[in-house]
Amino acid sequence: MPTCFTDLAQQYIDGEWRPGTGSWDLIDFDPYNGEKLAAITIATADEVDQAYRAAARAQQPWAAGSPYARRAVLEKALRLVEEREPEITELITAELGGTRLKAAFELHLAKEFLREAARLTLGAQGTVLPSPDEGRENRVYRVPVGVVGVISPFNFPFLLSLKSVAPALALGNAVVLKPHPNTPVTGGTLVAKIFEDAGLPAGLLNVVVTDIDEIGDAFLEHPVPKVISFTGSDAVGRHVATVCARHFKRVVLELGGNSALVVLDDADLDHAVDAAVFSRFVHQGQVCMAANRVLVDRSVAEEFTEKFVARVRSLKCGDPRDPQTVVGPLINSAQVAAVTAAVEQALAAGATALVHGSVRDNLVEPTVLTGLPADSPLLRQEVFGPVVLLVPFDGEEEAVRIVNDTPYGLSGAVHTADVERGVAFARRIDTGMFHVNDGTVHDEPHVPFGGEKHSGLGRLNGESTVDAFTTLQWISVRHGRGSFPF
Repeated sequence: MPTCFTDLAQQYIDGEWRPGTGSWDLIDFDPYNGEKLAAITIATADEVDQAYRAAARAQQPWAAGSPYARRAVLEKALRLVEEREPEITELITAELGGTRLKAAFELHLAKEFLREAARLTLGAQGTVLPSPDEGRENRVYRVPVGVVGVISPFNFPFLLSLKSVAPALALGNAVVLKPHPNTPVTGGTLVAKIFEDAGLPAGLLNVVVTDIDEIGDAFLEHPVPKVISFTGSDAVGRHVATVCARHFKRVVLELGGNSALVVLDDADLDHAVDAAVFSRFVHQGQVCMAANRVLVDRSVAEEFTEKFVARVRSLKCGDPRDPQTVVGPLINSAQVAAVTAAVEQALAAGATALVHGSVRDNLVEPTVLTGLPADSPLLRQEVFGPVVLLVPFDGEEEAVRIVNDTPYGLSGAVHTADVERGVAFARRIDTGMFHVNDGTVHDEPHVPFGGEKHSGLGRLNGESTVDAFTTLQWISVRHGRGSFPF
């Protein structure tokens, strides 16, 4: 067990590391072997208030200072992540059961997002607009929103915390971060430690490790934060949006998905198999963009299925510390129960298991299902685990209908020999993102990221992040004396 779990098992408020004062401890476990990593006394609603008040005090001097000073902090944070990559890899493996491949994938993206955040320090620009009134000048300033509340998930906690925290700080805001209770270190206090060591002034980033059972909606309802950035399930996201709307807060919601990878009749099947296996089984399928459904044109379904099933059977499952492991454990027993229940429900409804993986503690081996009835609820819901649904179709019209027949619209992919055919197909899908001849799991820090329908509200990355964490102020200037109608 990395010793820093004990060092980081605290709250971080106003530049101070201290224990929470809640009435119980959150126990942080290794999901693979059940080893206790740390015990963290949770934060109370009063400590959430202290964190937000500290952020509000620190924010204005930070925003008024030089953007080059902000850039220097972001660049130092990037260097620290690069230097500490082996240690962070161990944390990802221990706390969330991430394989070595998954940890490398997460850290690569985390570094890219820090580079983009450093760029954003100099990128938030205002403008001067013309006026129909002679002698009037319209200045539109882009300013920080103030304080941003960030709630991060358990699946890519380090990356998805940084994805909001880093640009929010870069743009002149302060942040209070609430990590998921299953990943309080990797998604929370580790981020605080990196920015503290990078020279971020006290109070600008606060981390409260707590739970809704202790604080209720205090994190959302507090009067200080102007924006709440939430990544998680659509059920919780709906609650976040409802509470924030009641308090006139802006939200950015990155929620669940039920993505489809579509194989058309002219696809390169070997490449499509590679893309489908990665898209479904990266991090045990605990990815919002994962390909829950693989749709295959019936004319090539037999050949594709044979190759796909063979690849799935070859995936090594087990200890995430083993560099050869592809499928490690799910995050907790509740996720295991949900995934196994979904499989049992599908089999009871008439589905066939081409691969039916065994379950041992939190380790769930891959399952491949086919023959689901068209009205199966499983075809329309998110399954956060290593279960994939193979669905044959007859022609593009049927494929489009099946892909869109879900309340989600986050990501997807289509494989075809004709790129423009793929683009035309993608444009008919009601989704925030879609990829031609690629996987469904893809993220680039300068390209708008987000979903439609139940998959979220708003976008992050690049200029979308600027829109999310800043606001516009119009200041008009009258040159000379004006006239008024009375």
